[in-house]
Amino acid sequence: MFKKFILVSFTTLALTISANAASDGELILKKNEPTEIKDCSETFNRATFAFNQALDGIIFKPIAKIYRVLPSPVRSGVNNSLDNLSNLVTIPNNILQGEFKQAGVNTGRLLLNSTVGILGIVDVAEQIGFPEYEKEDFGQSFAKHGMGPGCYLVLPVLGPSTARDTISSTLNFVGGDAWYNLTVRNDTQYFSDIDYYTSKVTEGVNFRAKNFDDIESLKENSLDFYASVKSLYLQDRQQKILNTKKIIETQNDSDWEEIDSQ
Repeated sequence: MFKKFILVSFTTLALTISANAASDGELILKKNEPTEIKDCSETFNRATFAFNQALDGIIFKPIAKIYRVLPSPVRSGVNNSLDNLSNLVTIPNNILQGEFKQAGVNTGRLLLNSTVGILGIVDVAEQIGFPEYEKEDFGQSFAKHGMGPGCYLVLPVLGPSTARDTISSTLNFVGGDAWYNLTVRNDTQYFSDIDYYTSKVTEGVNFRAKNFDDIESLKENSLDFYASVKSLYLQDRQQKILNTKKIIETQNDSDWEEIDSQ
């Protein structure tokens, strides 16, 4: 019950900030261009950003340093396994976006890697010539069906987001994420709550480790680290919605993405 209350609170917060703070009274914006997305509650966002940075310094950064010294095959296996799990969100969103061929490809990828690939540790699908894997989420599906991003938000722990992407993330916890359904919502003999939350924490550490040098460089060279992260996040989301490969300003690592979206 408490978990559901937190999820509903996040969604309500996203909608309230967007609705109350936008001077033109619009809940969502119709354009995805980063310069068009309003930072409707910058004071709140900067305070949350500062909290997240403190948390990163205490928890994620030190763990990421240790994680980075693990053998490359171990880190690659963890990354492959996380990508395999993310198919459980990508496949339904392929369908929602009318990408039925890609949904079929990713279903084959999921089945193959989960079995022959030993729970996704080995990306067998890539080795035998499957097309490159592209993650999709409900936020991207909403955008492609015309829903604007709303206001920019920074969520505690979860980091950069928008009103639309906050709603998207919440949907994962109310039935949109099959992995969540298998582990948390349903009492199965094979999986438990700890499996889901361990995968999410590992996802956060994996992200921090893969982007370690880029994040530290951005922090060191930015006059306003908050503004730089916001710009990078919004540009990256625009890329993902448009399915473009173009390298955006300040971005060196194509894996940069919000930690909780899957």
